[in-house]
Amino acid sequence: MRLSLLCAVAALAAVAAPALAAQPVDLRSDLAGHAGVVTLGDLFDGIQGAAAAKVLGRAPMGGEAVLDAGDVQLAARAAGLDWANSSGQRRIIVAVMDAPTEMARPSHAARRSHRSHAAQTLVYARNISTGEMIEASDLEWSDEAVAGPDAPNQPEKAIGKAARLPLRAGAAVASHELIAAKVIRRDQMISVDYEAEGVSLSLAAKAMGDAAVGDTVQAMNLSSKKVIEAVATAPGHAAVGPGADAARFPGATFRTAANP
Repeated sequence: MRLSLLCAVAALAAVAAPALAAQPVDLRSDLAGHAGVVTLGDLFDGIQGAAAAKVLGRAPMGGEAVLDAGDVQLAARAAGLDWANSSGQRRIIVAVMDAPTEMARPSHAARRSHRSHAAQTLVYARNISTGEMIEASDLEWSDEAVAGPDAPNQPEKAIGKAARLPLRAGAAVASHELIAAKVIRRDQMISVDYEAEGVSLSLAAKAMGDAAVGDTVQAMNLSSKKVIEAVATAPGHAAVGPGADAARFPGATFRTAANP
């Protein structure tokens, strides 16, 4: 079945237009936003002008902005930049400081020390209905809220989860209020993706069941009517191949087997 998928999407790749050349960029080693915002220039070295000033996220000074790596990659491409994300990051956490100059950028250890003494609590930035997925923009740090015993100490532990019950803006985040979000629903049209060694292919399919990120989902190939086994990776997306392994076992490292 997986072979059938690759054969089908290979035809799409054969007629795809070549990607436009873009400036290769890498993430800074000393990520830090300033004045309440995080820009492309805060994330990547060697860019200037309008591209560098593009705002990607906001957070109170002394707090953290949590950015979706896929959104950052899209914003970079729109600005004529090519970030390969070779490490496979899913979230980018950026400390937001009050110093706008490069000389004032604190070291990683200094930022960690600042956060550890701030005694801030992760809270909801807006009212959230039952079943809604928590996004980076739904969270912020507060000096006033009191954290509960199961409060997540890192935003990424809440991002991507769904609300078990209605949540109030300003309330402290608690792990028991969150559940794994279903990113794919039965009968939904989804994209089944394959990516490895610089090759990216996609195929439209119909989901045969519900799935959260990392769950296996059966999907029907609309062209051949065959059922493909994939792994949910994001809203409306599932993967086969290395992407499926990465979603099922986040944080693990996989090596693509050499062709015989």
